[in-house]
Amino acid sequence: MGKFLEPRHHQAHHSSEYFNFATALRQKWNISAAIVMWLPLPLLGVPPALVFFAYSLNLIYQFWIHTEHIDRMWAPFEYVFNTPSHHRVHHGRDPEYLDRNYGGVFIIWDRMFGSFTPEVRRPRYGLTKPVDTYNIWTLETHEYASIARDVKSTTSWRARVGYIFGPPGWAPSISGHDPEPAVSERPT
Repeated sequence: MGKFLEPRHHQAHHSSEYFNFATALRQKWNISAAIVMWLPLPLLGVPPALVFFAYSLNLIYQFWIHTEHIDRMWAPFEYVFNTPSHHRVHHGRDPEYLDRNYGGVFIIWDRMFGSFTPEVRRPRYGLTKPVDTYNIWTLETHEYASIARDVKSTTSWRARVGYIFGPPGWAPSISGHDPEPAVSERPT
C-alpha cells in the first residue's frame, strides 16, 4: 500500500514508548487507509454491515493485546492467534523486531508468510526516529509533513511518486539503479 496510507498515519499509534491500553487507543484520525483496505469487500458483494462488524471485532480484539501484564499464553492458542507477546514484538523498535508480526487477530498469517518473530526479550517501544512530542496534532500529521518536504525537495517525478507511494524510508537511488528501501522508520 505504500507509506502514504497505512504505515505513515499509523505511526501515531506506534509513537508511544509504553505498551499499554492507552497505546491501543491511539488510533488514526484519517480513515483513508481503512476505507481503501475494506472498500473492495462491499464492491465484491459483502454487505457493508458485515464489513463494519468484522472491522469492529478486529479493533476490539486488538485492544486487549496491548499489555505487558500477560506473558505467554497456551501454546496452541499462541500458534494461531495474535497475543500480547506477539504484539509486543510488533511494537518493538529493536532491529530484530522491525516489520514483524503484522497479524491483527491471526498470527498464523505471519508464520505462513515469514514475518513472524517470537518475543525473546522485552522490546524497546516507539519509533526508530522518535517524534519527541506529546502534541496530538504533531503526532497525527508529522509523517504527512515529512512526505511533503521530501516531495518538495526533488524535481524528479519518479522521486515524487516514490516518496508518496514507496515503502517507509524510500529514497531515490544516487547511482541510477532502483532504490533500496531503508529501514529508517517503522511502518506499523
